[in-house]
Amino acid sequence: MPERLNLRAAKQFEREVQPFLACDRPQVVFDLSQVRHLDAAGVDMLLRCMTQAMKRDGDLKLASLSPQAAAVLELTRTDRLFEIYENSTDAVRSFTYFLPNAMRAFPSLALQQGPQDSGNNGANLAA
Repeated sequence: MPERLNLRAAKQFEREVQPFLACDRPQVVFDLSQVRHLDAAGVDMLLRCMTQAMKRDGDLKLASLSPQAAAVLELTRTDRLFEIYENSTDAVRSFTYFLPNAMRAFPSLALQQGPQDSGNNGANLAA
């Protein structure tokens, strides 16, 4: 994520993540630890990305919010719209809870499948 999520940077970042959001069932984590400036355009971009992921039966989660990003999301009350995690690892792991019970029973089988076999076309991203 860019250090400043203003209008210009948000547009550029959104263009960069579009391929990940456009596939089937995207599972995306945005690490906001480096974000020092988040404005309304940045919040709007986060909401658009989440909406795009959800339209494709996926999800977008936030991790490692900087104090400034956390404050802006709280002030705009958008913090309650996202799943927010302490770190990217926990956010990525939270996606495994959506695996079918059969896949949890055979974790080695889930690891052996390639992205094309897993049904999400490689749409796992931690940005």
